[in-house]
Amino acid sequence: MQGYLTHLHRFNEDITAIQLPDAFTYPFFYEPHPLSMLAAEQVQQYLTAQTDFQHNFGLKPDMPGLVIGKMFGVLVVQDQEGKLGYLAAVSGKLAGTNQNQYFVPPIFDMLDPDGFFIQEENIINAINRRIEELSANPNIKIFKERLVSLQQENDAVLSDLRKFHKANKAERKRIREQAKQQLNEEEYNLIAEDLIKQSYRDQHDYDVAKQACKEKFQRQEEELQQLVQEIDNLKDERKRRSADLQQRLFDQYHFLNAEGNTKPVLDIFQDHINMPPPAGAGECAAPKLLQYAYQHQLKPIALAEFWWGASPSSEVRKHKQYYPSCRGKCEPILGHMLQGLKVDPNPMLQNPAADKELEFIYKDDDIIVVNKPAEFLSVPGINIQDSVQQRIERMYPDIKSPIIIHRLDMSTSGILVLAKNKEAHQIIQDQFIQHTVRKRYTALLEGIIEESEGLIDLPLRVDLDDRPRQMVCYDYGKPARTEFKVVAIEGNRTRIHYFPLTGRTHQLRVHSAHVKGLNAPIVGDDLYGNRADRLHLHAGFISFKHPKTGEVMSFEVTDPF
Repeated sequence: MQGYLTHLHRFNEDITAIQLPDAFTYPFFYEPHPLSMLAAEQVQQYLTAQTDFQHNFGLKPDMPGLVIGKMFGVLVVQDQEGKLGYLAAVSGKLAGTNQNQYFVPPIFDMLDPDGFFIQEENIINAINRRIEELSANPNIKIFKERLVSLQQENDAVLSDLRKFHKANKAERKRIREQAKQQLNEEEYNLIAEDLIKQSYRDQHDYDVAKQACKEKFQRQEEELQQLVQEIDNLKDERKRRSADLQQRLFDQYHFLNAEGNTKPVLDIFQDHINMPPPAGAGECAAPKLLQYAYQHQLKPIALAEFWWGASPSSEVRKHKQYYPSCRGKCEPILGHMLQGLKVDPNPMLQNPAADKELEFIYKDDDIIVVNKPAEFLSVPGINIQDSVQQRIERMYPDIKSPIIIHRLDMSTSGILVLAKNKEAHQIIQDQFIQHTVRKRYTALLEGIIEESEGLIDLPLRVDLDDRPRQMVCYDYGKPARTEFKVVAIEGNRTRIHYFPLTGRTHQLRVHSAHVKGLNAPIVGDDLYGNRADRLHLHAGFISFKHPKTGEVMSFEVTDPF
């Protein structure tokens, strides 16, 4: 083993019987290789026993400091002599630093006290403090209140003047009409000419008053501007410095790949999504590991990432559980870094429904009801077109209206209702919108649920850095409410009925797994729990009114697990 590489670790047990993988790990959907799992276990042993740093992962109740769980990664590598070892990394910083003797260093250390980032950040922080000081000037509030009051006064003055002129106009109209009836043409023309002059005079008086109000307001506004001018200048400087710092920071991130080619992060994201990188791009564990391996002529063999610590309040993260790399930040970068490696195929490009058939429960002239198998798309996807919608369209080519009324996740099995004409589609869709459709799902959860029934109310939104995962968000999430009732306890698992009151993406999966929900992921949930033979979630019952007869239609299919 290359001893000069302080971040290259040996396995502490015999691994000669473990066969190497045929290809490198596809990082966005994988089962950890046995070597990766051994490496992860050794990292976990280190984290449990280490005294190198203090960080509150939320695993010790008396530990001081803010609780922050972290994502760690391991990369099994082979050196130039063919010997195996592993590298370890942490996503982001750890214990306030980017430098740790056990973990590989970052692509660029933003926390270097002598580096440009910290020095420029100190300047920006000083600008922020000065802005706060200036903004606290009580005169600013006073002048702003005076402006509001003055605007109200001006509005009242001009309003009263408009009312007065409106009354004058009405009086002139009365005089004009009376003069028409009582005076000859010459006398009437004299009166009319005088009335026109009065109208011009009223308009002039209003214009003068309006200009006076405007000038008075401007004088007051200029006094306020003198107070806030320095604040505005500082904000402009802060904006400029922040943009320059971000650009300079991006310039530090250049990523290698297995072919020995280097590419800047800006070019990577520009080529991949035609957008600038998100904040934190390149700070995750996987890019750090691959970069270090390439820099030191180590061949990547297998990758795995796991969560260590308490779950965050928004995402679903479980202690010691393996997770794929995030897509928002890592997919473009790893797409470049893995070039030159033989990588496992992307399973998302394979059609899991190729050998599966739809079970028809009911058909008439208006609707079709099917029992959708698990791992079967409801509608065509980006990479896979085969779906319930496509198959029904092939079977019924004469249907011109929308077919899909509602959807089930690809991994969820169960009842799906489809329309054969536009009227049926609209009528049943309205029932979904008005929440008059009754639905029941059955799930098998990893863990024992103590409550017999209840309501889960956790708003959800998409995780912008890791689509299609969802996260709990009280600021921007959409309402998501689920009623539940425990059916049975089966060993260490719970069979449960769900009655969703809303229909958000992954609602039942997140409400099951999240620490603020039932804190028990659905068996087989590869996004929020652990993979199994299938996702144990089944849409087993639905009830709605028939679009033509109005008859209440109910369908029930026993869960297959």
